[in-house]
Amino acid sequence: MFKVNDYVVYGNAGVCKIETIGPMAIGAADKDYYTLQPVYQKGSHIFTPVDNVKVVMRPILSKEESNQLIDEIEDIDTIEITDEKAKDEIFKEKLKNCDCRECVSVIKTLYQRIVKREEQGKKATSSDERFLHQAQESLYGELAFSLNIEKNEVEQFITDRIESIHA
Repeated sequence: MFKVNDYVVYGNAGVCKIETIGPMAIGAADKDYYTLQPVYQKGSHIFTPVDNVKVVMRPILSKEESNQLIDEIEDIDTIEITDEKAKDEIFKEKLKNCDCRECVSVIKTLYQRIVKREEQGKKATSSDERFLHQAQESLYGELAFSLNIEKNEVEQFITDRIESIHA
């Protein structure tokens, strides 16, 4: 169980701070709830049962784990899409797990798809753009928090770190 003031990743909400744990003022008093404050959505709150198993809730990566993930990005495989009709379900399932390695895999796959379409003179599909944005928000939000940098600096941080590995 998490504690008050812990930071966690909660589903698509991303990094959240646990503000309180206990029964809600309204509703079932026999059940404890986490009150979460999303870090990147000021003013909003999420209430979720402590025993919730439907939405992934996990500790955020440490700074060391984040740097290790970045160091391994080039080795993370893309997703092989054999059925275009099923691709959205595949991406949705990968992102639902809130796993950073899966986010990297989705980002790499979608980036390659978008570049390929642009080379063919086509625009990226709206679903590809939507899933790319969702994966980037999830991954970059967590990395920014754990590395103590701004979210808009994460992509350049990753690029610089990968380039330094090859230098």
